[in-house]
Amino acid sequence: MNNFTFYNPTKLIFGKGQLEQLKTEAGRFGKKILLVYGGGSVKRSGLYDQVMDVLNDMNAEVHELAGVEPNPRLTTVRKGIDICKENGIEFLLAVGGGSVIDCTKAIAAGAKYDGDVWDIINRDVFAAEALPFGTVLTLAATGSEMNAGSVITNWETQEKYGWGSPATFPQFSILDPVNTFTVPKNQTVYGMVDMMSHVFEQYFHAATNTPLQDRMCEGVLQTVIETGPKLLNDLENYELRETILYNGTIALNGMLQMGHQGDWATHNIEHAVSAVYDIPHAGGLAILFPNWMKHVMDENVDRFKQVAVRVFNVDTEGKTDKEVALEGVDKLREFWSSLGAPTRLADYDIGEDKLDLMADRAMAKGEFGKFKKLNREDVLAILRASL
Repeated sequence: MNNFTFYNPTKLIFGKGQLEQLKTEAGRFGKKILLVYGGGSVKRSGLYDQVMDVLNDMNAEVHELAGVEPNPRLTTVRKGIDICKENGIEFLLAVGGGSVIDCTKAIAAGAKYDGDVWDIINRDVFAAEALPFGTVLTLAATGSEMNAGSVITNWETQEKYGWGSPATFPQFSILDPVNTFTVPKNQTVYGMVDMMSHVFEQYFHAATNTPLQDRMCEGVLQTVIETGPKLLNDLENYELRETILYNGTIALNGMLQMGHQGDWATHNIEHAVSAVYDIPHAGGLAILFPNWMKHVMDENVDRFKQVAVRVFNVDTEGKTDKEVALEGVDKLREFWSSLGAPTRLADYDIGEDKLDLMADRAMAKGEFGKFKKLNREDVLAILRASL
């Protein structure tokens, strides 16, 4: 494996009734708080009122930024930054899923920067500092509650980029599985696809001697496969929600990729697709990932065979290594499809007319991918296979 340094300062507060710790945790950072959230679900569920009760009990001066989009927009980030600078905000609290948290990270960094926050998101400027923030998670999916990464869309230019900084780790994250009970079935499916995709991005790498990392990744994948179908039939089952919620955090808090560098090419392609068409991120991943796998499989067939056998229980009898590997990819697609995830870009009414634009967006920073470098023709091939 490669040499590595692991760093994750986020305090994870997990379990039923843990919102009571918000007062102590947030109280360490000041009274002027920006509360960031998305649509009306946090109010319909009653979580907004619970959070406000705690903040009011702290005698906090609360400012609000509502309406964060599923693919958070640069315009919304800029609104939040303006609120912070105009009101001397000392602390931000994200209440929602990964999109809300990603938006909050960008606001926190932008509030400490004199220029346009797009410089940071576009990676022209490094975010050396950020306002402190915490999260109350409502969706098992992105893992943003325990990492420093963020993805923001510039809808005006149809660009979408991931970025991050050691300054943008949450100070704390409160994860109560009860707060995910109201997540509808389709969003629950997207969350599980997202966390599995994060594991696959880390599983496919070029390092050697990573037996423990492999088994950890495989364990997360197997747990989602075993738990997911049960959860979709019992959306308010505490133990099932608890298991999936924890999987989402472990899938992308850095633990699975110690000693190697994951690929992340499929995420880059999906960001290009959803920058142009504004589709659900995990929906795009469900479509693209199996086609990326088939496109790059010859780079290391053994690795694909390993996941096919260990995770999808593919029988190797009388088959070549590549046949086993391909069967594993098919079983992945079958599983995601059985949950209700899309399988083709056509499911979102996406055709050939903007393939070149999506390829251009994906290639904005040049060739990419750690497992296999992709060029423009590779991207176009994967997109065409996904139609």
